[in-house]
Amino acid sequence: MDSTDMEPLEDGIIELIDDVGNIVKFKLLDVTEYKGEKYTLLMAAEPNSDIAEDEVVIFRLNEAEQTLEPIEDDDLLEEVFEFYQNEADEDADSEN
Repeated sequence: MDSTDMEPLEDGIIELIDDVGNIVKFKLLDVTEYKGEKYTLLMAAEPNSDIAEDEVVIFRLNEAEQTLEPIEDDDLLEEVFEFYQNEADEDADSEN
């Protein structure tokens, strides 16, 4: 997916345009900050042949331009996802 404008629709749905110009709808799960950068965590909002139903897609949030930027570094993607999971676990623990 290319860098794209982030215009949330109703119910936290975001439309992104893939590499061939198709509109793909995602549900915004969360925005997390990791090492001074903000990242969005998205899940496909409707069936998609390229993205598994339970797959989380992560983009860097460029707040100045209100765009989402793809992340090419697999290690960084893993780090951000693990950080998010740890934060979510801590939030769940603090609620109990």
